[in-house]
Amino acid sequence: MQKHLSFRPQNAAPFVQRLSQSAAAIALATAVMFGPAPAAAQGLFAPAVTVNDAVVTNYELQQRARFLTLLRDPGDPQKKAREDLILDRLKLDVLAQAGIEPTEEEIVEGMTELAGRANLSLQEFLNVLGQNGVAPETLRDFTRVGIAWREYIAARYLAQARPSEEEIDRAMGLSGSGGVEVLLSELIMPINAQNAAQVEDIAQQVSRITTTGAFSQAAQQYSATATRQSGGRLPWMPLTNLPPQLQQVVLGLRPGEVTAPLPLDGAVALFQLRDLRETSGAAPSYAAIEYAAYYLPGGRTPEALAAGTKVINSVDTCDDLYGVAKDQDPSVLDRETLAPAEIPQDIAIELAKLDPNETSLALTRNNGQTLMLLMLCGRTAEVNAEASRESVGNALTQQRLGAFADSLLEQLKADARISDE
Repeated sequence: MQKHLSFRPQNAAPFVQRLSQSAAAIALATAVMFGPAPAAAQGLFAPAVTVNDAVVTNYELQQRARFLTLLRDPGDPQKKAREDLILDRLKLDVLAQAGIEPTEEEIVEGMTELAGRANLSLQEFLNVLGQNGVAPETLRDFTRVGIAWREYIAARYLAQARPSEEEIDRAMGLSGSGGVEVLLSELIMPINAQNAAQVEDIAQQVSRITTTGAFSQAAQQYSATATRQSGGRLPWMPLTNLPPQLQQVVLGLRPGEVTAPLPLDGAVALFQLRDLRETSGAAPSYAAIEYAAYYLPGGRTPEALAAGTKVINSVDTCDDLYGVAKDQDPSVLDRETLAPAEIPQDIAIELAKLDPNETSLALTRNNGQTLMLLMLCGRTAEVNAEASRESVGNALTQQRLGAFADSLLEQLKADARISDE
């Protein structure tokens, strides 16, 4: 059985010769051990794509496609491998001109970090790759390019990418004229004594995903929330809508990265950052959030969900829930006004998705036996003091560096001579 892994690229350097040498070394070893290579083997190391004066071999395409398959990268792995390797050749040409090349220690450190993201030692990681037909050289070349490219982009664009103090103020809502919005995907799985081991294993696998397509597929398969139908995708939302503790976690992500599993009451949640942007409208944080929770027996059974939907259709505001709960035990209805940091995390995460007077049936209590109808009553704004200036500044810098890198690659590709052999 194949073992799937997930990690993010690092950076790398000018090694067109080294890449060619890797393939040549394997071909030479084959010839020495087994004599003249058969036509199929010779074809394996023949050029598949030419990018300016650089060559991508059939062997490299095969290796990258296997690599992407292990990562469960969505789409056709052959097409994606071709696109990635073309971009690698363009990067390597730029890196060679800039004279950027990572040290052996940096390469090993990068490979070790990749292994760590799969909860493996470097040797264990290499063993798993080898069992699935991926050579160590493939991982080394992948790591080199990633390390050097990040170094080059930072050296070239960091001064332009760093936000000013005024821009950080605006992003935090301190100036009243701007803010930061995030585009997230969610995956939330109920957990109990019977399924705890399975859910924890799935959560660890999902946390290592680095592509939006793979996360979307996982959300459709495992998530218990209504967003599973859209692959867990949430709309743009102000960063300050999120619970303070989650704001810091999200700001530490790069697009495509996934949070570690977050324990909730009776569930485990993971979030993927798809994008981050600055906005021109004010983005205040909140001194207090008022919400109501109405409890129905039956958990997430069809009967309880139907009863909850019936209640939702009969109310317009939080005040209307008092009429629904009339003559029932007072414990069936809670109404709270709390500071964001005081709200239970699962409730805070769900409230982040709601506008005033909107409702949710995503949460349960009493070990899943009680369904919670959650309604946002309102938010009381204050100046944002929760997200640190350093976190916001770093997030804006990374977002801008990514945009500079994407723009440069688009230009390099447009100017390149690319042909299939």
